[in-house]
Amino acid sequence: MIVRDAGKDDLAAAHRLIGQLGYLVDPLEFQARFERVLATPDHRIFVAEEDGRVVGVLHAFVRPALEKSCDIVVQALVVEVDRRSAGVGEALMREAERWAASLNLTSTALYTRIDRGRSRAFYERLGYRLKGTSHLMGRP
Repeated sequence: MIVRDAGKDDLAAAHRLIGQLGYLVDPLEFQARFERVLATPDHRIFVAEEDGRVVGVLHAFVRPALEKSCDIVVQALVVEVDRRSAGVGEALMREAERWAASLNLTSTALYTRIDRGRSRAFYERLGYRLKGTSHLMGRP
């Protein structure tokens, strides 16, 4: 398995994988999002590739803050259904952690939905712990 930075050629694979999380995004809208993230400083998209096939994708970004230390936030992580529990997700997370270390950041954080127990167990196995709870609020 190779973990590398995503490029424009990874758009279709990333779209397919994000769809496996239940986020069904119009292909043109997803392309705009993908290109924006790729072009945004302090954001990275990593992909895991096996035998020329992208089997995982992770989007992370640097989050500066006033009330706490700057950290890396994993915004999205998804692994191909038939490759889950095979080390792909862990390899992607470790790459995000290496990126944080290369920036002298001591923390990598993420949010996981409360209805995704398997995901939470995965992150706990990697050493992540619940730091707090919150309500996500938005205004259309």
